[in-house]
Amino acid sequence: MTDIDTKEFRNALGAFVTGVTIVTTLSDANANGDAESTPVACTANSFASVSLDPPLVLWSIARSAQSFDAFEKAEHFAVHILHSAQVGLSNLCATKNADKFGEISWHPGLNGVPIFDDYNTCFQCSVENKYDGGDHVIIVGRVHKFDSSDKAKNAKPLVFYRGAYAGLG
Repeated sequence: MTDIDTKEFRNALGAFVTGVTIVTTLSDANANGDAESTPVACTANSFASVSLDPPLVLWSIARSAQSFDAFEKAEHFAVHILHSAQVGLSNLCATKNADKFGEISWHPGLNGVPIFDDYNTCFQCSVENKYDGGDHVIIVGRVHKFDSSDKAKNAKPLVFYRGAYAGLG
């Protein structure tokens, strides 16, 4: 086995253009330890389709992520595929200790999971399986409901390439 420089490896992986998503769920308890669930969100570009029958998708979360515990315990989540006008939302949900739901318009979806009012496409899922992925956990979800917004039909997707947002074309 050869030694791989992690910084160079990460830069090499950046040559693969990815879409940008925000994954949401509910935590079991808020910061005060109350039993009340609170909304949780994180930006992820590790999203992929897995199967059409049954309808399965996957994404992965870093074990070091601030929201890791909430997603590790969650039984339901939603994946929002973003459009090009949502760079600010992507950055907000990628920021630690940010008030991610203070200025975002959203509503409860299946099982109360937060669903943004604006997105390109949204998949509402239950956790089908979780797999060890080194410094990440790979979460496979069974899609129970999905929706593409009318706006999305004409919107350009938000994409990430070599460590930055990029345009298509």
